Amino acid sequence: MILGGVADAHRKVVREGYDRIGERYLAARTSHEGEDLALLVDLLNRLDPGDVVLDAGCGAGVPVMTRLVEGGLEPVGLDLSRSQLALARSRVPGAILVQGDLAGLPFADRSFGAVVSYYAVIHVPRSDHPAIFEEFRRVLRTGGFGLLCLGAGDLPDDHEPEYFGSPMFWSHFDAPTNLQMLQDVGFEVLWDRLVTDPLDNAHHLFVFAGRR
Repeated sequence: MILGGVADAHRKVVREGYDRIGERYLAARTSHEGEDLALLVDLLNRLDPGDVVLDAGCGAGVPVMTRLVEGGLEPVGLDLSRSQLALARSRVPGAILVQGDLAGLPFADRSFGAVVSYYAVIHVPRSDHPAIFEEFRRVLRTGGFGLLCLGAGDLPDDHEPEYFGSPMFWSHFDAPTNLQMLQDVGFEVLWDRLVTDPLDNAHHLFVFAGRR
């Protein structure tokens, strides 16, 4: 079941892919720590203990949700893959976990002090990215923050036949387009930087933004 989203063919590839490769992907992600995780410090320093944070595309909950817990925050995890959520349930005990779609978040307006999203938006057809940014802003309280991993280059559609042993899909705009879209929906970009993915050495755009 997908809550609030469109169950298209690309999402099916991503959902079924992570259902298959969850354990392998988790092992790889947790054995390659990089600059991407260090960026969480800026978010943690701006929030208060007990603030509720949405991890949009939480995967197995490690390492992002666990870092949020260690920082005294209350994470809520959302992911398209049931298998990923099952892994998260065993690794982040007590966390609220929801299966759902980034383009139609099943949460009330202004529910969160922050939204973090690592390596998730890039798996959704880019035609839906403006709607995703609108949803991120909608569920943030005024003055809340978003720490988002987005595409750095122009990539309409990329179908990978063997990603950790399963087909996978990516789609994103270039960095200037992403920054403009965020501003168009009501975010103030506080900083942005290109960060190397420790798994494959590709570059992603990380953006830290505030909700106006």
